[in-house]
Amino acid sequence: MRRLIVNADDFGLTAGVNRAVLEAHRRGIITSTTLMANSRAFAGAAEMARSAAGVEQKFSVGCHVVLMDGEPLLPAETVRTLLEPQANGAARFRDNLNDFVVASFRHKLNPQEIENEAAAQIERLKSSGIQPSHFDTHKHAHMFPAVLRPLLRAANSTGVRAVRNPFGQIWPLPVSSLLRTRQVWKRFAQLNVLRRLAGPFRSEVARHGLRTTDGSLGVLATGSLDMKLFTAMIEAMPEGTWEFVCHPGYNDAELDQVHTRLRQSRDQELQLLISPEAKAVLERRGIELISYHEL
Repeated sequence: MRRLIVNADDFGLTAGVNRAVLEAHRRGIITSTTLMANSRAFAGAAEMARSAAGVEQKFSVGCHVVLMDGEPLLPAETVRTLLEPQANGAARFRDNLNDFVVASFRHKLNPQEIENEAAAQIERLKSSGIQPSHFDTHKHAHMFPAVLRPLLRAANSTGVRAVRNPFGQIWPLPVSSLLRTRQVWKRFAQLNVLRRLAGPFRSEVARHGLRTTDGSLGVLATGSLDMKLFTAMIEAMPEGTWEFVCHPGYNDAELDQVHTRLRQSRDQELQLLISPEAKAVLERRGIELISYHEL
């Protein structure tokens, strides 16, 4: 049996991202999304999520916990170790993933601050009428044990029962797919190194009593996804329940005001996710689309 959750990250980032997520659900293969509690288009996304929840069973909404590339919900003085010093005194998380990872492994991030900020973000969804089905993190920050543990505690305290498994087998893909862009090759190398964290991840999730999938697809292709790479990953998908991570959106004027490296690729992903070809690939492999509600 092969089951797949197709989850759109960054719900709430802009109005164009919000429209794209709902369009790719109603016309395409998306079955789930994760909402950013500290995003500029949060209110619009929350309204869409509430409307969809009552009539569309195969659509789950989780919390996309942000600990990088944004501003905290809690007062700056209560999350000091999570912030990057700013010349203008603004309270912002670190923008650089490497800096965040180094701080994590050097125990520079206060776990109570991580737990409190994550709980605040989850509670904002709940106060907007959304009971999150699961959580994941911006830039997959929960890969790292020192970040994962306080996030799992926050999930338990707020009633969130599932979490993305960001790890996955590095499936044998065509060499041409791996080598055609520097970005895909670089991400392949990074994910291969990080696979050693997969075992501790599963142990922590089980210890905290949360559910998760067998792993994720699509992380390798973030920013470079096209039909050829999508087909290769789906054709190589093993038995079990997996999650496909995607970032659809509209590359519009509002997105120009947001700090993100994913711009044109959001348009490209949207077109792929609503295409008959994507549905046909899934049907050919006998893959059942589910949401986190059915995990």
